[in-house]
Amino acid sequence: MFSRRLPHRSTTSGIGTMVMMPVIGNLSDRYGIKALLTLPMCLSILPPAILGYRRDRNFFFAFYITKTLFDMVCRGTVDCLAQAYVAKNVHGKKRISMFGVFAGVKTISGVFATFSARFLPISSTFQVSAISLFVGLVYMRVFLKERLHDEDNDNSDDGGGSNDQQKVHDDGDLRMLAEPILKDAPTKTHLFNTKYSSLKDMASFIKKRPILVQTLVVTFFATLSQSGMQSAFMYFMKARFGFNKNDFAELFLLDNIIGSTSQLFLLPILVSAIGERWVLSTGLLMDFLNAAILSVAWSAWIPYATTLLVPGAMFVMPSVCGIASRQVGSGEQGKVQGCIAGVKSLAGVLAPCVFSPLTALFLSENAPFYFPGFSLLCIAFSLMIGFFQSLLLKDLPSSLVNKAISKVATD
Repeated sequence: MFSRRLPHRSTTSGIGTMVMMPVIGNLSDRYGIKALLTLPMCLSILPPAILGYRRDRNFFFAFYITKTLFDMVCRGTVDCLAQAYVAKNVHGKKRISMFGVFAGVKTISGVFATFSARFLPISSTFQVSAISLFVGLVYMRVFLKERLHDEDNDNSDDGGGSNDQQKVHDDGDLRMLAEPILKDAPTKTHLFNTKYSSLKDMASFIKKRPILVQTLVVTFFATLSQSGMQSAFMYFMKARFGFNKNDFAELFLLDNIIGSTSQLFLLPILVSAIGERWVLSTGLLMDFLNAAILSVAWSAWIPYATTLLVPGAMFVMPSVCGIASRQVGSGEQGKVQGCIAGVKSLAGVLAPCVFSPLTALFLSENAPFYFPGFSLLCIAFSLMIGFFQSLLLKDLPSSLVNKAISKVATD
Protein backbone atom coordinates (compact mmCIF):
# COMPACT_ATOMS: atom_id res chain seq x y z
CA MET A 1 0.00 0.00 0.00
CA PHE A 2 2.76 2.43 0.94
CA SER A 3 4.94 1.68 -2.10
CA ARG A 4 2.40 3.29 -4.42
CA ARG A 5 2.75 6.55 -2.54
CA LEU A 6 6.54 6.71 -2.74
CA PRO A 7 6.68 8.36 -6.20
CA HIS A 8 4.31 11.07 -4.94
CA ARG A 9 6.57 11.72 -1.92
CA SER A 10 9.60 11.79 -4.17
CA THR A 11 7.91 14.21 -6.56
CA THR A 12 6.78 16.49 -3.73
CA SER A 13 10.22 16.63 -2.15
CA GLY A 14 11.81 17.07 -5.59
CA ILE A 15 9.66 20.11 -6.36
CA GLY A 16 10.47 21.57 -2.96
CA THR A 17 14.18 20.96 -3.48
CA MET A 18 14.02 22.58 -6.92
CA VAL A 19 12.74 25.79 -5.32
CA MET A 20 14.80 25.69 -2.13
CA MET A 21 18.28 24.84 -3.44
CA PRO A 22 18.93 28.17 -5.24
CA VAL A 23 17.61 30.04 -2.19
CA ILE A 24 19.77 28.06 0.24
CA GLY A 25 22.83 28.43 -1.97
CA ASN A 26 22.14 32.15 -2.25
CA LEU A 27 21.84 32.59 1.51
CA SER A 28 25.00 30.55 2.15
CA ASP A 29 27.02 33.18 0.28
CA ARG A 30 25.67 35.84 2.62
CA TYR A 31 25.51 34.10 6.00
CA GLY A 32 28.00 31.25 5.66
CA ILE A 33 27.90 27.60 4.70
CA LYS A 34 28.27 26.40 8.29
CA ALA A 35 25.17 28.29 9.43
CA LEU A 36 23.09 27.06 6.49
CA LEU A 37 24.21 23.45 6.96
CA THR A 38 23.13 23.31 10.59
CA LEU A 39 19.36 23.43 10.02
CA PRO A 40 19.05 20.66 7.37
CA MET A 41 21.48 18.40 9.24
CA CYS A 42 19.43 18.81 12.42
CA LEU A 43 16.18 18.11 10.58
CA SER A 44 17.64 15.02 8.88
CA ILE A 45 18.13 13.30 12.23
CA LEU A 46 14.45 13.26 13.23
CA PRO A 47 12.87 10.89 10.61
CA PRO A 48 15.23 7.90 11.20
CA ALA A 49 15.13 8.60 14.95
CA ILE A 50 11.33 8.15 14.87
CA LEU A 51 11.55 4.65 13.37
CA GLY A 52 14.60 3.89 15.47
CA TYR A 53 12.48 4.48 18.56
CA ARG A 54 9.42 2.54 17.44
CA ARG A 55 8.07 1.06 14.21
CA ASP A 56 4.31 0.70 14.56
CA ARG A 57 1.75 2.22 12.19
CA ASN A 58 1.43 5.62 13.87
CA PHE A 59 5.18 6.09 14.04
CA PHE A 60 5.49 5.12 10.39
CA PHE A 61 3.02 7.84 9.40
CA ALA A 62 4.95 10.31 11.56
CA PHE A 63 8.13 9.24 9.78
CA TYR A 64 6.48 9.52 6.38
CA ILE A 65 5.14 13.04 6.96
CA THR A 66 8.33 14.42 8.52
CA LYS A 67 10.50 12.77 5.86
CA THR A 68 8.40 14.30 3.07
CA LEU A 69 8.42 17.78 4.59
CA PHE A 70 12.06 17.78 5.66
CA ASP A 71 13.28 16.40 2.32
CA MET A 72 11.99 19.55 0.67
CA VAL A 73 14.75 21.38 2.54
CA CYS A 74 17.28 18.67 3.39
CA ARG A 75 17.54 16.47 0.29
CA GLY A 76 20.58 17.54 -1.64
CA THR A 77 21.40 20.44 0.70
CA VAL A 78 24.50 18.80 2.15
CA ASP A 79 25.83 17.95 -1.33
CA CYS A 80 25.07 21.43 -2.65
CA LEU A 81 26.73 23.29 0.22
CA ALA A 82 29.65 20.85 0.39
CA GLN A 83 30.37 21.53 -3.28
CA ALA A 84 30.13 25.27 -2.63
CA TYR A 85 32.58 24.86 0.26
CA VAL A 86 35.02 22.99 -2.02
CA ALA A 87 34.71 25.74 -4.63
CA LYS A 88 35.42 28.44 -2.03
CA ASN A 89 38.52 26.72 -0.66
CA VAL A 90 40.06 25.10 -3.76
CA HIS A 91 41.01 27.28 -6.70
CA GLY A 92 41.38 26.88 -10.44
CA LYS A 93 41.29 23.54 -12.21
CA LYS A 94 42.13 21.71 -8.97
CA ARG A 95 38.47 22.08 -8.08
CA ILE A 96 37.29 19.43 -10.50
CA SER A 97 39.65 16.87 -8.92
CA MET A 98 38.24 17.73 -5.50
CA PHE A 99 34.70 17.47 -6.84
CA GLY A 100 35.68 14.02 -8.12
CA VAL A 101 37.07 13.04 -4.72
CA PHE A 102 33.89 14.33 -3.08
CA ALA A 103 31.72 12.28 -5.46
CA GLY A 104 33.93 9.21 -5.02
CA VAL A 105 33.73 9.37 -1.24
CA LYS A 106 29.96 9.76 -1.49
CA THR A 107 29.74 6.68 -3.71
CA ILE A 108 31.94 4.64 -1.35
CA SER A 109 29.82 5.69 1.62
CA GLY A 110 26.77 4.43 -0.28
CA VAL A 111 28.44 1.04 -0.71
CA PHE A 112 29.21 0.83 3.02
CA ALA A 113 25.66 1.91 3.84
CA THR A 114 24.29 -0.86 1.61
CA PHE A 115 26.45 -3.46 3.36
CA SER A 116 25.44 -2.13 6.77
CA ALA A 117 21.74 -2.29 5.91
CA ARG A 118 22.27 -5.84 4.63
CA PHE A 119 23.79 -7.19 7.85
CA LEU A 120 22.19 -5.02 10.53
CA PRO A 121 18.75 -5.93 11.91
CA ILE A 122 15.97 -3.63 10.75
CA SER A 123 15.44 -2.22 14.22
CA SER A 124 19.09 -1.17 14.41
CA THR A 125 19.33 0.26 10.88
CA PHE A 126 17.37 3.41 11.70
CA GLN A 127 19.17 3.87 15.01
CA VAL A 128 22.57 3.66 13.32
CA SER A 129 21.34 6.09 10.66
CA ALA A 130 20.23 8.65 13.25
CA ILE A 131 23.49 8.29 15.22
CA SER A 132 25.55 8.71 12.03
CA LEU A 133 23.67 11.89 11.15
CA PHE A 134 24.20 13.23 14.67
CA VAL A 135 27.94 12.47 14.52
CA GLY A 136 28.10 14.28 11.17
CA LEU A 137 26.36 17.31 12.67
CA VAL A 138 28.74 17.46 15.65
CA TYR A 139 31.77 17.04 13.39
CA MET A 140 30.55 19.83 11.11
CA ARG A 141 29.95 22.24 13.98
CA VAL A 142 33.31 21.51 15.65
CA PHE A 143 35.73 21.11 12.76
CA LEU A 144 34.32 22.93 9.72
CA LYS A 145 36.19 26.19 9.16
CA GLU A 146 34.01 28.93 7.73
CA ARG A 147 35.54 31.30 5.16
CA LEU A 148 33.39 34.28 4.28
CA HIS A 149 34.01 36.85 1.53
CA ASP A 150 37.26 35.32 0.27
CA GLU A 151 38.14 36.56 -3.17
CA ASP A 152 38.44 33.99 -5.95
CA ASN A 153 42.08 33.07 -6.50
CA ASP A 154 41.90 31.50 -9.95
CA ASN A 155 44.06 34.40 -10.97
CA SER A 156 46.36 34.07 -7.97
CA ASP A 157 49.35 35.41 -9.85
CA ASP A 158 47.89 38.90 -9.99
CA GLY A 159 49.42 39.75 -6.62
CA GLY A 160 48.53 43.33 -5.77
CA GLY A 161 45.16 43.32 -7.49
CA SER A 162 43.93 40.48 -5.31
CA ASN A 163 45.26 42.19 -2.19
CA ASP A 164 43.47 45.41 -3.12
CA GLN A 165 40.22 43.56 -3.68
CA GLN A 166 40.61 41.74 -0.36
CA LYS A 167 41.27 45.09 1.36
CA VAL A 168 38.02 46.45 -0.09
CA HIS A 169 36.16 43.45 1.30
CA ASP A 170 37.83 43.84 4.71
CA ASP A 171 36.95 47.55 4.80
CA GLY A 172 33.38 46.69 3.84
CA ASP A 173 33.16 44.13 6.64
CA LEU A 174 34.52 46.66 9.15
CA ARG A 175 31.97 49.24 8.02
CA MET A 176 29.20 46.65 8.39
CA LEU A 177 30.35 45.84 11.93
CA ALA A 178 30.47 49.55 12.78
CA GLU A 179 26.88 50.14 11.73
CA PRO A 180 24.22 50.37 14.46
CA ILE A 181 22.07 47.28 14.96
CA LEU A 182 19.16 48.90 16.79
CA LYS A 183 16.25 50.91 15.43
CA ASP A 184 18.45 53.33 13.45
CA ALA A 185 20.05 50.52 11.45
CA PRO A 186 19.63 50.82 7.66
CA THR A 187 17.36 48.41 5.83
CA LYS A 188 20.29 46.57 4.25
CA THR A 189 20.94 44.76 7.54
CA HIS A 190 17.60 42.96 7.32
CA LEU A 191 17.99 39.20 7.22
CA PHE A 192 16.14 38.55 4.00
CA ASN A 193 17.38 41.43 1.93
CA THR A 194 15.75 41.38 -1.50
CA LYS A 195 19.21 41.71 -3.03
CA TYR A 196 19.96 38.17 -1.89
CA SER A 197 16.57 36.50 -2.18
CA SER A 198 15.01 37.94 -5.32
CA LEU A 199 14.32 35.42 -8.07
CA LYS A 200 14.74 38.25 -10.56
CA ASP A 201 18.26 38.80 -9.21
CA MET A 202 18.98 35.10 -9.60
CA ALA A 203 17.77 35.09 -13.20
CA SER A 204 19.92 38.15 -13.94
CA PHE A 205 22.89 36.49 -12.26
CA ILE A 206 22.58 33.45 -14.56
CA LYS A 207 21.79 35.41 -17.71
CA LYS A 208 24.99 37.47 -17.51
CA ARG A 209 27.15 34.32 -17.64
CA PRO A 210 26.69 32.44 -20.94
CA ILE A 211 29.01 29.58 -19.95
CA LEU A 212 27.02 29.09 -16.74
CA VAL A 213 23.81 28.91 -18.78
CA GLN A 214 25.40 26.26 -21.02
CA THR A 215 26.53 24.19 -18.04
CA LEU A 216 23.00 24.32 -16.61
CA VAL A 217 21.63 23.04 -19.93
CA VAL A 218 24.15 20.19 -19.83
CA THR A 219 23.17 19.51 -16.21
CA PHE A 220 19.49 19.30 -17.13
CA PHE A 221 19.88 16.80 -19.96
CA ALA A 222 22.50 14.71 -18.14
CA THR A 223 20.39 14.48 -14.98
CA LEU A 224 17.20 13.87 -16.98
CA SER A 225 18.94 10.94 -18.68
CA GLN A 226 20.52 9.50 -15.53
CA SER A 227 17.29 9.78 -13.53
CA GLY A 228 15.38 8.29 -16.46
CA MET A 229 17.84 5.40 -16.56
CA GLN A 230 17.20 4.73 -12.88
CA SER A 231 13.45 4.55 -13.46
CA ALA A 232 13.58 2.57 -16.72
CA PHE A 233 16.59 0.27 -16.38
CA MET A 234 15.27 -2.13 -13.73
CA TYR A 235 11.83 -2.26 -15.32
CA PHE A 236 13.36 -3.06 -18.71
CA MET A 237 15.84 -5.68 -17.45
CA LYS A 238 13.25 -7.45 -15.32
CA ALA A 239 10.75 -7.67 -18.18
CA ARG A 240 13.32 -8.44 -20.86
CA PHE A 241 15.73 -10.86 -19.14
CA GLY A 242 14.04 -11.75 -15.85
CA PHE A 243 16.54 -9.95 -13.61
CA ASN A 244 15.87 -10.30 -9.88
CA LYS A 245 17.03 -8.35 -6.85
CA ASN A 246 20.28 -10.32 -6.61
CA ASP A 247 21.18 -9.48 -10.22
CA PHE A 248 20.47 -5.80 -9.63
CA ALA A 249 22.46 -5.83 -6.38
CA GLU A 250 25.48 -7.27 -8.21
CA LEU A 251 25.21 -4.68 -10.98
CA PHE A 252 24.83 -1.73 -8.63
CA LEU A 253 27.72 -2.89 -6.47
CA LEU A 254 29.92 -3.28 -9.56
CA ASP A 255 28.86 0.15 -10.82
CA ASN A 256 29.68 1.79 -7.49
CA ILE A 257 33.09 0.16 -7.22
CA ILE A 258 34.08 1.12 -10.77
CA GLY A 259 32.57 4.59 -10.44
CA SER A 260 34.20 5.48 -7.12
CA THR A 261 37.58 4.21 -8.28
CA SER A 262 37.42 6.25 -11.49
CA GLN A 263 36.34 9.39 -9.62
CA LEU A 264 39.12 9.12 -7.08
CA PHE A 265 42.02 8.12 -9.32
CA LEU A 266 41.20 8.40 -13.02
CA LEU A 267 39.42 11.76 -13.09
CA PRO A 268 42.37 13.88 -11.83
CA ILE A 269 44.65 12.27 -14.44
CA LEU A 270 42.23 12.99 -17.27
CA VAL A 271 41.70 16.59 -16.17
CA SER A 272 45.45 17.19 -16.23
CA ALA A 273 45.81 15.49 -19.61
CA ILE A 274 42.87 16.83 -21.65
CA GLY A 275 41.13 19.52 -19.56
CA GLU A 276 37.80 19.63 -17.77
CA ARG A 277 35.71 20.52 -20.84
CA TRP A 278 36.90 17.47 -22.76
CA VAL A 279 36.45 15.29 -19.69
CA LEU A 280 32.81 16.44 -19.61
CA SER A 281 32.29 15.70 -23.31
CA THR A 282 34.01 12.31 -22.99
CA GLY A 283 31.84 11.39 -20.02
CA LEU A 284 28.63 12.31 -21.84
CA LEU A 285 29.72 10.34 -24.91
CA MET A 286 30.48 7.24 -22.81
CA ASP A 287 27.13 7.58 -21.05
CA PHE A 288 25.41 7.88 -24.45
CA LEU A 289 27.08 4.67 -25.67
CA ASN A 290 26.04 2.90 -22.48
CA ALA A 291 22.36 3.81 -22.91
CA ALA A 292 22.41 3.09 -26.66
CA ILE A 293 23.92 -0.38 -26.21
CA LEU A 294 21.50 -1.24 -23.41
CA SER A 295 18.55 -0.21 -25.58
CA VAL A 296 19.37 -3.01 -28.05
CA ALA A 297 20.61 -5.52 -25.44
CA TRP A 298 20.19 -9.03 -26.81
CA SER A 299 21.53 -11.01 -23.86
CA ALA A 300 21.65 -10.81 -20.06
CA TRP A 301 25.44 -10.35 -20.06
CA ILE A 302 25.26 -7.00 -21.90
CA PRO A 303 24.55 -4.91 -18.73
CA TYR A 304 27.62 -6.43 -17.08
CA ALA A 305 29.78 -5.60 -20.09
CA THR A 306 28.58 -1.99 -20.23
CA THR A 307 29.82 -1.37 -16.67
CA LEU A 308 33.11 -0.51 -18.41
CA LEU A 309 31.34 2.68 -19.56
CA VAL A 310 30.15 3.58 -16.05
CA PRO A 311 33.00 6.11 -15.46
CA GLY A 312 31.41 8.30 -18.13
CA ALA A 313 28.36 9.01 -15.99
CA MET A 314 30.59 9.55 -12.95
CA PHE A 315 32.66 12.21 -14.72
CA VAL A 316 29.76 14.44 -15.75
CA MET A 317 28.71 16.25 -12.56
CA PRO A 318 32.22 16.88 -11.16
CA SER A 319 33.13 18.40 -14.53
CA VAL A 320 29.98 20.54 -14.60
CA CYS A 321 30.59 21.79 -11.06
CA GLY A 322 34.22 22.54 -11.85
CA ILE A 323 33.45 24.51 -15.02
CA ALA A 324 30.54 26.42 -13.47
CA SER A 325 32.44 27.33 -10.31
CA ARG A 326 35.14 29.08 -12.35
CA GLN A 327 32.63 31.54 -13.80
CA VAL A 328 32.14 33.41 -10.52
CA GLY A 329 34.13 34.59 -7.52
CA SER A 330 34.32 32.69 -4.24
CA GLY A 331 31.58 34.88 -2.75
CA GLU A 332 29.02 33.52 -5.23
CA GLN A 333 29.78 29.81 -5.19
CA GLY A 334 26.66 29.04 -3.18
CA LYS A 335 24.49 30.63 -5.87
CA VAL A 336 26.12 28.56 -8.60
CA GLN A 337 25.90 25.25 -6.77
CA GLY A 338 22.34 26.05 -5.70
CA CYS A 339 21.35 26.68 -9.32
CA ILE A 340 22.93 23.38 -10.39
CA ALA A 341 21.13 21.53 -7.59
CA GLY A 342 17.82 23.18 -8.53
CA VAL A 343 18.18 22.17 -12.18
CA LYS A 344 19.07 18.62 -11.11
CA SER A 345 15.93 18.48 -8.96
CA LEU A 346 13.79 19.71 -11.87
CA ALA A 347 15.20 17.04 -14.16
CA GLY A 348 14.82 14.42 -11.44
CA VAL A 349 11.12 15.25 -11.10
CA LEU A 350 10.47 15.19 -14.87
CA ALA A 351 12.42 12.01 -15.70
CA PRO A 352 10.10 9.40 -14.09
CA CYS A 353 7.06 11.19 -15.50
CA VAL A 354 8.49 10.85 -19.01
CA PHE A 355 10.47 7.61 -19.10
CA SER A 356 8.49 5.29 -16.79
CA PRO A 357 5.27 5.44 -18.89
CA LEU A 358 7.34 5.23 -22.08
CA THR A 359 9.10 2.10 -20.83
CA ALA A 360 5.80 0.51 -19.81
CA LEU A 361 4.27 1.31 -23.19
CA PHE A 362 7.02 -0.30 -25.27
CA LEU A 363 7.17 -3.36 -23.04
CA SER A 364 3.43 -3.92 -23.35
CA GLU A 365 1.44 -5.55 -26.14
CA ASN A 366 0.06 -2.14 -27.16
CA ALA A 367 3.43 -0.73 -28.27
CA PRO A 368 3.25 1.35 -31.49
CA PHE A 369 6.10 -0.77 -32.88
CA TYR A 370 8.36 -3.49 -31.55
CA PHE A 371 11.31 -1.92 -29.75
CA PRO A 372 11.38 -2.92 -26.05
CA GLY A 373 14.35 -0.67 -25.33
CA PHE A 374 12.96 2.43 -27.02
CA SER A 375 12.86 4.40 -23.75
CA LEU A 376 16.57 3.71 -23.23
CA LEU A 377 17.23 4.91 -26.78
CA CYS A 378 15.37 8.15 -25.95
CA ILE A 379 17.62 8.48 -22.88
CA ALA A 380 20.61 8.11 -25.20
CA PHE A 381 19.26 10.89 -27.44
CA SER A 382 18.89 13.14 -24.38
CA LEU A 383 22.53 12.47 -23.51
CA MET A 384 23.53 13.28 -27.08
CA ILE A 385 21.87 16.70 -26.73
CA GLY A 386 23.94 17.31 -23.60
CA PHE A 387 27.05 16.10 -25.45
CA PHE A 388 26.56 18.56 -28.33
CA GLN A 389 25.94 21.36 -25.84
CA SER A 390 29.18 20.49 -24.03
CA LEU A 391 31.09 20.89 -27.29
CA LEU A 392 29.96 24.53 -27.42
CA LEU A 393 31.60 25.33 -24.09
CA LYS A 394 34.72 27.44 -24.37
CA ASP A 395 37.81 27.27 -22.20
CA LEU A 396 38.51 30.82 -21.05
CA PRO A 397 41.87 31.78 -19.56
CA SER A 398 41.72 32.55 -15.85
CA SER A 399 42.54 36.23 -16.45
CA LEU A 400 39.55 36.64 -18.78
CA VAL A 401 37.27 34.82 -16.36
CA ASN A 402 38.29 37.09 -13.50
CA LYS A 403 37.85 40.22 -15.62
CA ALA A 404 34.35 39.05 -16.49
CA ILE A 405 33.63 38.40 -12.82
CA SER A 406 34.81 41.89 -11.89
CA LYS A 407 32.73 43.49 -14.66
CA VAL A 408 29.54 41.67 -13.58
CA ALA A 409 30.16 42.53 -9.95
CA THR A 410 30.29 46.23 -10.77
CA ASP A 411 27.08 46.21 -12.85
